[in-house]
Amino acid sequence: MSAVVLQVGQCGNQLGLEWWKLLSRRKKRCPFSSRNGKLAAVCVDTEPKVLRGAQDFVKKDKLHPSSVVEGKGGRGGNWAYGYHGGPGEGGRDLLERTMEALRQEAERRDYYGGTVLLHSLGGGTGSGLGSRLCEQIREEFPVGHILTVSVVPLQSGESPLQHYNTLLSLASLHRCADGILLFYNDHALSRAGLQQRSGPPGSLSAMNTHIASCLAGLLLPVQSLTTRSRWSLGTEPWELIRSMCPVPSAKLLYTAQASSGGRSRWDSLVSGTLQALPQLSPAGTPYSSRAVLAVARGDQDGSFITSNVLQRLRHGHRCVQWNPFPVDHWTDPLNELGVSAPSRLLTVSSNHSSVSGFLGRVAQRAGEMLRARAYLHWYQRYGAETEDLQQALNTVTDIIQEYDAQ
Repeated sequence: MSAVVLQVGQCGNQLGLEWWKLLSRRKKRCPFSSRNGKLAAVCVDTEPKVLRGAQDFVKKDKLHPSSVVEGKGGRGGNWAYGYHGGPGEGGRDLLERTMEALRQEAERRDYYGGTVLLHSLGGGTGSGLGSRLCEQIREEFPVGHILTVSVVPLQSGESPLQHYNTLLSLASLHRCADGILLFYNDHALSRAGLQQRSGPPGSLSAMNTHIASCLAGLLLPVQSLTTRSRWSLGTEPWELIRSMCPVPSAKLLYTAQASSGGRSRWDSLVSGTLQALPQLSPAGTPYSSRAVLAVARGDQDGSFITSNVLQRLRHGHRCVQWNPFPVDHWTDPLNELGVSAPSRLLTVSSNHSSVSGFLGRVAQRAGEMLRARAYLHWYQRYGAETEDLQQALNTVTDIIQEYDAQ
Protein backbone atom coordinates (compact mmCIF):
# COMPACT_ATOMS: atom_id res chain seq x y z
CA MET A 1 0.00 0.00 0.00
CA SER A 2 1.03 3.60 -0.51
CA ALA A 3 -0.06 5.08 2.82
CA VAL A 4 1.62 5.38 6.21
CA VAL A 5 -0.81 5.66 9.12
CA LEU A 6 0.37 8.11 11.80
CA GLN A 7 -1.42 7.78 15.16
CA VAL A 8 -0.93 10.72 17.51
CA GLY A 9 -2.16 11.11 21.09
CA GLN A 10 -4.53 9.05 23.18
CA CYS A 11 -7.48 9.37 20.81
CA GLY A 12 -5.40 8.68 17.70
CA ASN A 13 -3.84 5.55 19.17
CA GLN A 14 -7.09 4.18 20.59
CA LEU A 15 -8.78 4.74 17.24
CA GLY A 16 -5.81 3.23 15.45
CA LEU A 17 -5.98 0.13 17.65
CA GLU A 18 -9.63 -0.40 16.65
CA TRP A 19 -8.68 0.20 13.01
CA TRP A 20 -5.98 -2.48 13.05
CA LYS A 21 -8.24 -4.91 14.92
CA LEU A 22 -10.89 -4.42 12.25
CA LEU A 23 -8.42 -4.99 9.43
CA SER A 24 -6.99 -8.09 11.10
CA ARG A 25 -10.38 -9.83 10.69
CA ARG A 26 -10.08 -9.66 6.89
CA LYS A 27 -9.28 -12.91 5.12
CA LYS A 28 -6.92 -11.13 2.76
CA ARG A 29 -3.55 -9.64 3.73
CA CYS A 30 -3.83 -6.33 5.53
CA PRO A 31 -3.74 -3.66 2.81
CA PHE A 32 -1.97 -1.16 5.07
CA SER A 33 1.13 -3.28 5.57
CA SER A 34 4.46 -4.12 3.99
CA ARG A 35 5.14 -7.27 2.02
CA ASN A 36 6.59 -8.84 5.17
CA GLY A 37 3.27 -8.34 6.94
CA LYS A 38 4.35 -5.50 9.25
CA LEU A 39 1.88 -2.64 9.66
CA ALA A 40 2.64 0.62 7.89
CA ALA A 41 2.10 2.66 11.04
CA VAL A 42 3.84 5.09 13.37
CA CYS A 43 2.38 5.40 16.88
CA VAL A 44 3.36 8.38 19.02
CA ASP A 45 2.20 9.72 22.35
CA THR A 46 3.63 11.66 25.25
CA GLU A 47 2.37 9.07 27.77
CA PRO A 48 3.78 5.51 27.47
CA LYS A 49 0.68 3.81 28.88
CA VAL A 50 -1.37 4.86 25.85
CA LEU A 51 1.03 2.90 23.63
CA ARG A 52 0.60 -0.47 25.32
CA GLY A 53 -1.59 -1.66 22.47
CA ALA A 54 1.10 -0.69 19.96
CA GLN A 55 3.72 -2.52 22.00
CA ASP A 56 1.57 -5.65 21.76
CA PHE A 57 1.85 -5.42 17.97
CA VAL A 58 5.63 -5.10 18.34
CA LYS A 59 5.75 -8.26 20.45
CA LYS A 60 3.73 -10.08 17.77
CA ASP A 61 6.23 -8.89 15.14
CA LYS A 62 3.49 -6.89 13.41
CA LEU A 63 5.07 -3.48 13.98
CA HIS A 64 8.64 -2.21 13.86
CA PRO A 65 9.93 -1.24 17.34
CA SER A 66 11.19 2.06 15.92
CA SER A 67 7.62 2.90 14.87
CA VAL A 68 6.52 3.33 18.49
CA VAL A 69 7.63 6.74 19.78
CA GLU A 70 7.11 7.50 23.47
CA GLY A 71 7.40 10.75 25.38
CA LYS A 72 8.02 11.27 29.08
CA GLY A 73 4.88 13.12 30.09
CA GLY A 74 1.48 14.35 28.95
CA ARG A 75 0.69 17.70 27.36
CA GLY A 76 -1.99 18.81 29.79
CA GLY A 77 -4.72 19.12 27.15
CA ASN A 78 -2.90 22.21 25.83
CA TRP A 79 -2.31 22.74 22.09
CA ALA A 80 0.68 25.02 22.70
CA TYR A 81 2.33 22.47 24.97
CA GLY A 82 1.83 19.75 22.37
CA TYR A 83 2.97 21.96 19.48
CA HIS A 84 6.06 23.56 21.05
CA GLY A 85 6.87 21.08 23.83
CA GLY A 86 7.83 22.08 27.34
CA PRO A 87 11.07 23.87 28.31
CA GLY A 88 13.84 21.30 28.64
CA GLU A 89 11.47 18.35 28.16
CA GLY A 90 12.77 17.18 24.83
CA GLY A 91 9.69 18.20 22.82
CA ARG A 92 11.83 18.70 19.71
CA ASP A 93 13.41 15.31 20.26
CA LEU A 94 9.96 13.72 20.24
CA LEU A 95 9.19 15.49 16.97
CA GLU A 96 12.47 14.43 15.40
CA ARG A 97 12.09 10.80 16.50
CA THR A 98 8.59 10.68 15.06
CA MET A 99 9.71 12.15 11.74
CA GLU A 100 12.60 9.68 11.55
CA ALA A 101 10.18 6.79 12.15
CA LEU A 102 7.90 8.18 9.44
CA ARG A 103 10.82 8.45 6.98
CA GLN A 104 11.71 4.83 7.61
CA GLU A 105 8.14 3.69 7.00
CA ALA A 106 7.92 5.78 3.83
CA GLU A 107 11.12 4.17 2.55
CA ARG A 108 9.66 0.69 3.15
CA ARG A 109 6.77 1.40 0.79
CA ASP A 110 6.97 0.31 -2.83
CA TYR A 111 5.34 3.65 -3.51
CA TYR A 112 4.81 6.34 -0.87
CA GLY A 113 1.70 8.32 -1.68
CA GLY A 114 1.21 10.10 1.62
CA THR A 115 0.21 9.97 5.27
CA VAL A 116 -3.10 9.30 6.99
CA LEU A 117 -3.07 11.09 10.37
CA LEU A 118 -5.35 9.88 13.20
CA HIS A 119 -5.77 12.37 16.04
CA SER A 120 -8.12 14.46 18.14
CA LEU A 121 -8.77 18.18 17.78
CA GLY A 122 -9.52 18.81 21.45
CA GLY A 123 -6.60 17.39 23.44
CA GLY A 124 -3.00 18.50 23.81
CA THR A 125 -0.85 15.90 22.08
CA GLY A 126 -3.30 15.02 19.30
CA SER A 127 -4.08 18.63 18.44
CA GLY A 128 -0.76 20.33 19.16
CA LEU A 129 1.81 17.69 18.22
CA GLY A 130 -0.52 16.48 15.46
CA SER A 131 -0.54 19.98 13.96
CA ARG A 132 3.25 20.28 14.21
CA LEU A 133 3.75 16.90 12.57
CA CYS A 134 1.34 17.79 9.78
CA GLU A 135 3.35 20.93 9.04
CA GLN A 136 6.64 19.02 9.18
CA ILE A 137 5.35 16.29 6.87
CA ARG A 138 4.19 18.88 4.34
CA GLU A 139 7.64 20.47 4.40
CA GLU A 140 9.58 17.21 4.10
CA PHE A 141 7.27 15.43 1.63
CA PRO A 142 5.86 18.32 -0.43
CA VAL A 143 4.36 16.11 -3.16
CA GLY A 144 2.93 13.53 -0.75
CA HIS A 145 -0.72 13.66 0.24
CA ILE A 146 -1.94 14.26 3.78
CA LEU A 147 -5.36 13.01 4.81
CA THR A 148 -6.32 13.59 8.44
CA VAL A 149 -8.90 11.74 10.49
CA SER A 150 -9.77 14.42 13.03
CA VAL A 151 -12.05 13.63 15.96
CA VAL A 152 -14.17 16.53 17.24
CA PRO A 153 -14.75 16.71 21.04
CA LEU A 154 -18.21 16.56 22.56
CA GLN A 155 -20.18 19.80 22.44
CA SER A 156 -21.01 19.41 26.11
CA GLY A 157 -17.32 19.84 26.85
CA GLU A 158 -14.36 17.56 27.49
CA SER A 159 -11.87 20.27 28.48
CA PRO A 160 -12.02 24.02 29.20
CA LEU A 161 -9.35 24.47 26.53
CA GLN A 162 -10.98 22.41 23.79
CA HIS A 163 -12.27 25.41 21.83
CA TYR A 164 -8.82 27.02 21.68
CA ASN A 165 -7.23 23.66 20.81
CA THR A 166 -9.76 22.93 18.09
CA LEU A 167 -9.41 26.43 16.63
CA LEU A 168 -5.60 26.29 16.48
CA SER A 169 -5.56 22.73 15.16
CA LEU A 170 -8.09 23.40 12.39
CA ALA A 171 -6.18 26.47 11.24
CA SER A 172 -2.94 24.50 11.04
CA LEU A 173 -4.54 21.53 9.25
CA HIS A 174 -6.21 23.83 6.75
CA ARG A 175 -2.79 25.17 5.76
CA CYS A 176 -1.08 21.80 5.39
CA ALA A 177 -3.53 18.91 4.89
CA ASP A 178 -5.16 18.00 1.57
CA GLY A 179 -8.31 16.55 3.12
CA ILE A 180 -9.79 16.50 6.63
CA LEU A 181 -12.24 13.75 7.57
CA LEU A 182 -14.16 15.09 10.55
CA PHE A 183 -15.75 12.66 12.99
CA TYR A 184 -17.89 14.21 15.70
CA ASN A 185 -17.87 12.47 19.08
CA ASP A 186 -21.53 13.42 19.53
CA HIS A 187 -22.47 11.69 16.26
CA ALA A 188 -20.25 8.68 16.96
CA LEU A 189 -21.79 8.33 20.43
CA SER A 190 -25.27 8.31 18.92
CA ARG A 191 -24.39 5.83 16.16
CA ALA A 192 -22.47 3.57 18.52
CA GLY A 193 -25.45 3.42 20.85
CA LEU A 194 -27.72 2.44 17.96
CA GLN A 195 -25.46 -0.16 16.39
CA GLN A 196 -24.03 -1.68 19.59
CA ARG A 197 -21.23 -3.25 17.59
CA SER A 198 -18.66 -3.44 20.35
CA GLY A 199 -18.98 -3.12 24.10
CA PRO A 200 -21.92 -1.55 25.92
CA PRO A 201 -23.96 1.07 24.01
CA GLY A 202 -22.20 4.42 23.90
CA SER A 203 -18.87 3.04 25.17
CA LEU A 204 -15.59 4.55 23.99
CA SER A 205 -14.74 1.27 22.27
CA ALA A 206 -18.05 1.31 20.40
CA MET A 207 -17.46 4.89 19.27
CA ASN A 208 -13.98 4.05 18.00
CA THR A 209 -15.29 0.94 16.27
CA HIS A 210 -17.93 3.00 14.46
CA ILE A 211 -15.32 5.52 13.25
CA ALA A 212 -12.94 2.71 12.23
CA SER A 213 -15.76 1.08 10.26
CA CYS A 214 -16.41 4.33 8.40
CA LEU A 215 -12.70 4.62 7.61
CA ALA A 216 -12.57 1.04 6.37
CA GLY A 217 -15.63 1.67 4.22
CA LEU A 218 -13.84 4.56 2.55
CA LEU A 219 -10.20 3.46 2.45
CA LEU A 220 -10.08 -0.30 1.98
CA PRO A 221 -9.35 -1.40 -1.60
CA VAL A 222 -12.28 -1.48 -4.02
CA GLN A 223 -12.48 -3.38 -7.27
CA SER A 224 -13.35 -0.30 -9.29
CA LEU A 225 -9.92 1.22 -8.47
CA THR A 226 -7.81 -1.89 -9.13
CA THR A 227 -5.71 -2.52 -12.20
CA ARG A 228 -6.76 -4.89 -14.99
CA SER A 229 -4.83 -7.64 -13.22
CA ARG A 230 -6.94 -6.94 -10.09
CA TRP A 231 -3.93 -5.54 -8.25
CA SER A 232 -4.62 -2.76 -5.76
CA LEU A 233 -2.20 0.14 -5.69
CA GLY A 234 -3.68 1.45 -2.44
CA THR A 235 -4.66 4.80 -3.91
CA GLU A 236 -8.07 5.02 -2.20
CA PRO A 237 -7.04 7.75 0.32
CA TRP A 238 -5.58 9.91 -2.44
CA GLU A 239 -8.43 9.30 -4.89
CA LEU A 240 -10.80 10.34 -2.09
CA ILE A 241 -8.96 13.66 -1.79
CA ARG A 242 -9.01 14.17 -5.56
CA SER A 243 -12.72 13.47 -5.74
CA MET A 244 -13.86 15.28 -2.59
CA CYS A 245 -11.74 18.43 -2.48
CA PRO A 246 -12.15 20.18 -5.86
CA VAL A 247 -10.83 23.47 -4.40
CA PRO A 248 -8.13 23.80 -1.69
CA SER A 249 -10.09 26.35 0.33
CA ALA A 250 -12.76 23.79 1.34
CA LYS A 251 -11.51 20.38 2.48
CA LEU A 252 -13.61 19.43 5.55
CA LEU A 253 -15.50 16.18 4.98
CA TYR A 254 -18.56 14.64 6.62
CA THR A 255 -19.01 10.84 6.61
CA ALA A 256 -22.05 8.59 7.17
CA GLN A 257 -22.52 4.84 6.87
CA ALA A 258 -25.40 2.37 6.61
CA SER A 259 -25.29 -1.42 6.41
CA SER A 260 -27.58 -4.36 5.85
CA GLY A 261 -27.19 -8.01 6.78
CA GLY A 262 -28.96 -9.08 3.60
CA ARG A 263 -29.48 -7.80 0.09
CA SER A 264 -31.53 -4.77 0.98
CA ARG A 265 -32.19 -2.22 -1.72
CA TRP A 266 -29.50 0.40 -2.07
CA ASP A 267 -32.24 3.03 -1.78
CA SER A 268 -32.82 2.09 1.84
CA LEU A 269 -29.12 2.38 2.64
CA VAL A 270 -29.01 5.80 0.98
CA SER A 271 -31.89 6.86 3.23
CA GLY A 272 -29.90 5.63 6.22
CA THR A 273 -26.92 7.81 5.33
CA LEU A 274 -29.13 10.87 4.81
CA GLN A 275 -31.00 10.63 8.12
CA ALA A 276 -28.47 12.54 10.21
CA LEU A 277 -27.32 14.92 7.45
CA PRO A 278 -28.22 18.51 8.42
CA GLN A 279 -30.41 20.14 5.77
CA LEU A 280 -30.97 23.71 6.97
CA SER A 281 -28.85 26.24 8.82
CA PRO A 282 -30.26 27.93 11.96
CA ALA A 283 -31.20 30.84 9.69
CA GLY A 284 -33.17 28.51 7.42
CA THR A 285 -30.67 28.51 4.54
CA PRO A 286 -30.35 25.13 2.80
CA TYR A 287 -26.98 23.43 3.10
CA SER A 288 -25.28 22.04 0.00
CA SER A 289 -22.39 19.81 -1.04
CA ARG A 290 -19.45 20.57 -3.29
CA ALA A 291 -18.78 16.87 -3.84
CA VAL A 292 -20.05 13.47 -2.68
CA LEU A 293 -18.34 10.07 -2.72
CA ALA A 294 -20.37 6.88 -2.29
CA VAL A 295 -18.55 3.58 -1.66
CA ALA A 296 -20.80 0.54 -2.11
CA ARG A 297 -19.50 -2.80 -0.83
CA GLY A 298 -21.39 -6.01 -1.50
CA ASP A 299 -22.59 -4.95 -4.96
CA GLN A 300 -22.42 -8.45 -6.45
CA ASP A 301 -25.16 -7.91 -9.02
CA GLY A 302 -24.13 -4.42 -10.14
CA SER A 303 -27.46 -3.00 -9.00
CA PHE A 304 -25.84 0.04 -7.37
CA ILE A 305 -25.05 1.56 -10.75
CA THR A 306 -28.34 0.67 -12.39
CA SER A 307 -30.48 2.03 -9.54
CA ASN A 308 -31.28 5.69 -9.00
CA VAL A 309 -29.13 6.03 -5.86
CA LEU A 310 -26.67 8.46 -7.42
CA GLN A 311 -29.49 10.81 -8.31
CA ARG A 312 -30.91 10.45 -4.80
CA LEU A 313 -27.54 11.29 -3.30
CA ARG A 314 -27.18 14.30 -5.56
CA HIS A 315 -30.63 15.52 -4.56
CA GLY A 316 -30.28 14.66 -0.85
CA HIS A 317 -26.97 16.49 -0.56
CA ARG A 318 -28.15 19.44 -2.69
CA CYS A 319 -25.01 19.35 -4.80
CA VAL A 320 -23.76 22.66 -6.16
CA GLN A 321 -24.52 23.46 -9.76
CA TRP A 322 -21.00 24.55 -10.68
CA ASN A 323 -19.62 21.02 -10.25
CA PRO A 324 -20.72 19.06 -13.38
CA PHE A 325 -19.92 15.68 -11.77
CA PRO A 326 -20.52 16.16 -8.04
CA VAL A 327 -21.21 12.49 -7.15
CA ASP A 328 -18.40 9.96 -7.49
CA HIS A 329 -18.87 6.27 -6.69
CA TRP A 330 -16.72 3.21 -6.05
CA THR A 331 -18.02 -0.34 -5.90
CA ASP A 332 -16.81 -3.75 -4.82
CA PRO A 333 -18.69 -7.05 -5.08
CA LEU A 334 -17.67 -8.09 -1.57
CA ASN A 335 -18.35 -6.50 1.79
CA GLU A 336 -15.39 -7.73 3.80
CA LEU A 337 -16.62 -5.85 6.87
CA GLY A 338 -19.94 -7.70 7.03
CA VAL A 339 -20.57 -10.24 9.79
CA SER A 340 -22.88 -12.24 7.54
CA ALA A 341 -23.01 -13.12 3.86
CA PRO A 342 -24.42 -11.68 1.74
CA SER A 343 -24.30 -8.18 3.19
CA ARG A 344 -24.12 -4.63 1.89
CA LEU A 345 -22.34 -1.57 3.21
CA LEU A 346 -22.70 1.99 1.95
CA THR A 347 -20.26 4.66 3.14
CA VAL A 348 -20.85 8.23 1.97
CA SER A 349 -18.46 11.15 2.37
CA SER A 350 -19.59 14.68 1.58
CA ASN A 351 -17.89 18.06 1.35
CA HIS A 352 -20.96 19.55 3.00
CA SER A 353 -21.53 23.17 3.99
CA SER A 354 -23.14 22.18 7.31
CA VAL A 355 -19.57 22.14 8.66
CA SER A 356 -19.96 25.92 8.93
CA GLY A 357 -22.26 25.34 11.89
CA PHE A 358 -19.56 23.45 13.78
CA LEU A 359 -16.90 25.99 12.80
CA GLY A 360 -19.18 28.83 13.86
CA ARG A 361 -19.64 27.34 17.34
CA VAL A 362 -15.90 26.90 17.76
CA ALA A 363 -15.15 30.42 16.51
CA GLN A 364 -17.83 31.99 18.69
CA ARG A 365 -16.75 30.26 21.89
CA ALA A 366 -13.02 30.73 21.25
CA GLY A 367 -13.61 34.37 20.31
CA GLU A 368 -15.51 35.00 23.56
CA MET A 369 -12.70 33.43 25.57
CA LEU A 370 -10.09 35.40 23.65
CA ARG A 371 -11.84 38.71 24.25
CA ALA A 372 -12.05 37.86 27.96
CA ARG A 373 -8.37 36.81 27.87
CA ALA A 374 -9.36 33.53 29.47
CA TYR A 375 -6.62 30.92 29.88
CA LEU A 376 -4.20 32.87 27.69
CA HIS A 377 -1.38 32.50 30.21
CA TRP A 378 -1.58 28.72 29.82
CA TYR A 379 -0.71 29.11 26.13
CA GLN A 380 1.82 31.90 26.53
CA ARG A 381 3.72 29.68 28.97
CA TYR A 382 4.52 27.35 26.06
CA GLY A 383 5.17 29.83 23.29
CA ALA A 384 1.73 30.60 21.83
CA GLU A 385 0.74 34.26 21.82
CA THR A 386 -2.57 36.08 21.53
CA GLU A 387 -1.71 36.85 17.90
CA ASP A 388 -1.57 33.13 17.12
CA LEU A 389 -5.09 32.63 18.43
CA GLN A 390 -6.37 35.68 16.58
CA GLN A 391 -4.78 34.50 13.34
CA ALA A 392 -6.35 31.06 13.80
CA LEU A 393 -9.71 32.71 14.45
CA ASN A 394 -9.36 34.69 11.21
CA THR A 395 -8.51 31.51 9.29
CA VAL A 396 -11.54 29.63 10.60
CA THR A 397 -13.76 32.66 9.89
CA ASP A 398 -12.50 32.64 6.29
CA ILE A 399 -13.37 28.93 6.00
CA ILE A 400 -16.89 29.63 7.26
CA GLN A 401 -17.33 32.36 4.65
CA GLU A 402 -16.07 29.99 1.94
CA TYR A 403 -18.68 27.38 2.79
CA ASP A 404 -21.46 29.90 3.26
CA ALA A 405 -20.70 31.40 -0.16
CA GLN A 406 -21.15 28.14 -2.08
